[in-house]
Amino acid sequence: MWVATVTNRDWPSRPGLSAARQRAELTAHLDAAVRARLNTVVLQVRPTADALWPSPYEPWSQYLTGVQGADPGWDPLGTAVEEAHARGLELHAWFNPYRVAMHADPARLDPSHPARRHPDWIVRYGDKLYYNPGLPEVRAFVREAMLDAVRRHPVDAVHFDDYFYPYPVAGQTFDDDRAHDTYGGAFPDRAAWRRDNVDRLVRETAAGIKAIRPGTRFGISPFGVWRNAEVDERGSATRAGVQTYDDLHADTRRWAREGWIDYICPQLYWHISHAPADYAELVRWWADVVRDSATRLYVGEALYKAGDPAQPAAWRDPAELSRHLTLAGTYPQVRGHVFFAAREVAADPIGAMARVVADHYPPPS
Repeated sequence: MWVATVTNRDWPSRPGLSAARQRAELTAHLDAAVRARLNTVVLQVRPTADALWPSPYEPWSQYLTGVQGADPGWDPLGTAVEEAHARGLELHAWFNPYRVAMHADPARLDPSHPARRHPDWIVRYGDKLYYNPGLPEVRAFVREAMLDAVRRHPVDAVHFDDYFYPYPVAGQTFDDDRAHDTYGGAFPDRAAWRRDNVDRLVRETAAGIKAIRPGTRFGISPFGVWRNAEVDERGSATRAGVQTYDDLHADTRRWAREGWIDYICPQLYWHISHAPADYAELVRWWADVVRDSATRLYVGEALYKAGDPAQPAAWRDPAELSRHLTLAGTYPQVRGHVFFAAREVAADPIGAMARVVADHYPPPS
């Protein structure tokens, strides 16, 4: 399961708790994972160009104390690794490479923040701040900032989510003109240059992990649709409004097919028979992508939608998620599932997770 820390989504329940209370909440999530017979927890440790470990590169996360840069008095990532391993769980450290802030005011960042020292590194877009992936010095910095966690702690994997270039915002332009003028001359268009920037981060991060801690894996959890077939015959039979290749400039299919990463975990957050993006079609498509590659396929599951009255009727059926695992089980390429997110694993409002456990995760004999 994922444990999201951005905006205190899953953990800590709110900023400013004591170190003892934060630790107790964290271990409670690990215990919930064990009860659900899961074997891996993916903990978000760099939600907004900050850190949930004592980093020499970036400030402590505001989601711990309420004040960016304030020492929480303990090392959450180090504790998470120790406590997860003590329970027989893997701990995957989840990083967001380029998001700097959930607001657009650099003055609100900690004075020591690298984005304050290098204002030319950031782009304001969609009421948020981002590092510019087109700058080589930015890519080098974020890579080293993330790899610091790998040096310090025996994490089982490094995990990226779906944010590379940001999701499109209507009527706004991601202003990377100067970087493109400087570095984009060899590419046929800006989109190809941007994809190369993201490709470089992926390749360089993979190489850094292998150099520092060879047993640690590298996984990425992208938005579930690479491209629609109407745009590219290699794409899925979907009509998704976002395509990672075109909109986030992330060639997720290439990374998986060519074995740049150890696992890919597409976020297939739709129900079976959803017309624009059918879960069944996307499982089939991703299974075909990884066939004959060295990349493992795990499926990201939208547990958070189960029982939500704002979602289509299929999500009000406690058996919907269990049917996902049954369907995915017909493809040998699918090696597991990751559930979003920890809060719903614990609360399980309509029993969807309990149904998955009963149907698919029997206790060991």
